[in-house]
Amino acid sequence: MSSTQAIVSGVAGASALNLAHQALQGVTVDAPRMEILGMRAMKKGFEAAGEEVPPRSELYPLTLMGDLISNSGYYSLVGLAKPENAIVTGAALGLAAGVGAVTLPGGSGQPEWTVSGAGDTPEKGVSEVRRRKLQP
Repeated sequence: MSSTQAIVSGVAGASALNLAHQALQGVTVDAPRMEILGMRAMKKGFEAAGEEVPPRSELYPLTLMGDLISNSGYYSLVGLAKPENAIVTGAALGLAAGVGAVTLPGGSGQPEWTVSGAGDTPEKGVSEVRRRKLQP
């Protein structure tokens, strides 16, 4: 696979994932809230750089754009594999991303309910927490 094909494939995969996350949020309260993790991480980045943190209305699209760019690069790695290893490489990268998405929030100080089910929300059901505006 050429570099261009790998990048296009990565963009397609990242776009599909972001669309799925956004669509699921409209269907179920148990959908992963990866954008919350992204906004919190971006907020920490602005603060570490000594910059003013943009308001949520600006932070949200910046986070989605950053997510799309970083996921596109990550998923493009499948294209670097030999064609006969592409499925195994894709599965390994997908597994690593999934495990990271579920395990890293707890170790990074992020509330685990942003990426996991209702049972992980302390004292409140996820539906109640998600009805109010979540802050980055």
